[in-house]
Parts: sequence; structure tokens; C-alpha cells
Amino acid sequence: MIVYHGSSEDVRQPDILHSYRALDFGKGFYVTTVKSQAERWARRKAVLTGGRAIVNRYRMDEDMTGLRVKRFADDLSERIEFVCDCRDEKPGYQEYDLIMGKVANDKVFRVVDMYHSGIWDKERALLEIRAYPNYDQLAFITQRAIDKLLHFDGHLEV
Repeated sequence: MIVYHGSSEDVRQPDILHSYRALDFGKGFYVTTVKSQAERWARRKAVLTGGRAIVNRYRMDEDMTGLRVKRFADDLSERIEFVCDCRDEKPGYQEYDLIMGKVANDKVFRVVDMYHSGIWDKERALLEIRAYPNYDQLAFITQRAIDKLLHFDGHLEV
């Protein structure tokens, strides 16, 4: 399988050390199977850093034997709780080597904040949030998973 990482630099040796904040699935190295999504992430990163927009490409082995993998289904009910815990930097995500799921729509930050602060109940939050049907994210939580599964296959500037 081919996966992509949007960045402002060439990332030949991915690692989890450069993950500076907890995102949807915690601190980790994030990739996607959707090239256009990685291009969007790269452009966003370039604007924030004033650098270049780089899409890194990796071959990803599909043999996940021995790894603790969490896959989120399309149902967002379990996922919203997980995302809130990750945003609070609770360590539960660290039970996994790799976490996989869809990318929520652009409302995700507002919805999670409203739910997390208690302004909205879970039912209201789930009405507002939707997953992009064709966007995904894979979060490599451990270096072990990166070393086992990812192999750098080039990059391009977008």
C-alpha cells in the first residue's frame, strides 16, 4: 500500500519524536492513503512555517502481525470519546502501535470543543460531525510500528 505524509520538509526517516501535540489519535506520525489530502496538509504546514509544501511517499507493509492496531469504523460515537481523551493528553492511545480511521469534517475542532466543554451532549455532537468518506488517517504511535511498516519512496514539492 502507498501512503503519504504532508510536511514542510523531506521526511526520509519518520519518527514519533517530532510529534509536538496530541491530534485526533494522539501524538504520532500521521499518514494517509489519499495523495490530495496529504497535499492539503503540506500546503497548510507550509503556510504555518513559511516553508515549502512537501508530500512524502512511503510503501507501507500490510503485515501488521505483532502490532497493536486500533481501527475505527465509520460510526463516530466511539471515536469522539477517543479524540477528546487524546486532546486531553490522556495516555489511552499509547496502548496501540497504529491507529486508523476516517478524517472528520472541518467542524471537528468546534464539535469536539463544544462536546468536551459540556455545552453539547453526545447526541448533538454526533449530529454535527461527519467523516469525509474518502479521507483517512493512520497514526503511527510507536517507532516500532514505523520501523516495521514504513519505507520511504520519495517526495515531491506541491
